[in-house]
Amino acid sequence: QVQLVESGGGLVQAGGSLRVSCAASERTFSMYAMGWFRQPPGKERELVSAITRSGGNTYYADSVKGRFTISRDNAKNTVYLQMNSLKPEDTAVYYCAARYSGDLPLSPYVYTYWGQGTQVTVSS
Repeated sequence: QVQLVESGGGLVQAGGSLRVSCAASERTFSMYAMGWFRQPPGKERELVSAITRSGGNTYYADSVKGRFTISRDNAKNTVYLQMNSLKPEDTAVYYCAARYSGDLPLSPYVYTYWGQGTQVTVSS
């Protein structure tokens, strides 16, 4: 069982930055592909970004390309999402997810483990 704990959410003004982190309990963290998803109020959960186990391949949703950066530190069992130039439409609960895989999973249905989420609110 992998436990994922997100942190770093909060309230920020439009144009500002936040970095959310996801710490994993699993010592084989480096074997897991990781994803960041978000769920805006009243909407479905959507993939924001994903990263392969080595960090060598990443994916970004079009809505965040050029503004968000995903990274991971396998020595610290942690994945990060640096969010710059935030917009009010980025407001959502952000979740990290893990899948034991060498690929780059893009569907939420294939991720096995999920964190509890962290709220990001961007004011205009």
